Amino acid sequence: MKAWQLDDWSIERLAVVERPQPRPGRGEVLLRMKAASLNYRDLVVLRRGYGPQTGELPLVPVSDGCGVVAEVGPGVTRVAVGDRVCPSFFQAGKSLGGPLDGVLQQSMILEESFLFKVPEHLADEEAAALPCAALTAWSAIVVEGRVKPGDSVLVQGTGGVSLFALQFARLCGARVTVVSGSDAKLERAKALGAERGLNYRTTPEWGKETGGHDVVVEIGGAQSLPQSLRAVRAGGTICLIGVVSGQSMALPLGPIFTRRVRLQGIRVGTPAEFESMLRAVEQHRLQPVVDRVFAFDELRAALDYLASGAHFGKICLRIA
Repeated sequence: MKAWQLDDWSIERLAVVERPQPRPGRGEVLLRMKAASLNYRDLVVLRRGYGPQTGELPLVPVSDGCGVVAEVGPGVTRVAVGDRVCPSFFQAGKSLGGPLDGVLQQSMILEESFLFKVPEHLADEEAAALPCAALTAWSAIVVEGRVKPGDSVLVQGTGGVSLFALQFARLCGARVTVVSGSDAKLERAKALGAERGLNYRTTPEWGKETGGHDVVVEIGGAQSLPQSLRAVRAGGTICLIGVVSGQSMALPLGPIFTRRVRLQGIRVGTPAEFESMLRAVEQHRLQPVVDRVFAFDELRAALDYLASGAHFGKICLRIA
């Protein structure tokens, strides 16, 4: 079977290789992979940005995918041949796509307890967007943010996590403001239900412009967090998800104490939360936003597109 494999910590060392066809053992499932979706994390992994936690080489990259059950091992009862499933991002505490081999392979073996049936209304590429980006947004909005009808939510950016956060906040009955550097993307976000859009290039002090939010979904990190502290209401929550603009900064602590702001780190979510999210996606027939689908052999082009930041929503690959 074919798989993308990384033999050195550089995107240039990615190559398609032939690997032996695996067979499932007790409690295991053989998946024929149908689609994968990219996260910013995948770029970091390819450069060993998480240090020793990234894992060892050779490595099959990318954490998120969707496949069809092709064969089950003895004792498997959770899924059956023909079921369409997503592997969870975490497998017994370790993540796919580093340190564990990821989903960019035609077939893979996984334990049945870490597989989840996907809603029938979703295409393979849409389903592949759920394990990391969607669950991270769900954790921020529903689990930690506890968003309820009438709340005000601010979302940074228009990537996969951000648009899922917008969609989940709207499902909860919240009003949503989106911050982006593109007016065109802000208009598309409004079409998805955002009440207001702010361009951080023309409004650099957007935190003062749009204060009083119950929950702020913080994607940027070092450069945007000071504005998020201005945008969140007293007693509100900042869900820290990304550090795209930097991982360290000098942060004034006074406003956090005096305004009782909760700064909550988000790291994807639990299997139980994944199941809850999937039920909500199915009940509301939520449609993930997929920007572009690349062919299996176009991985490098897909990664370049991700790095460019030009996308609106998820970037996916179709696995033959």
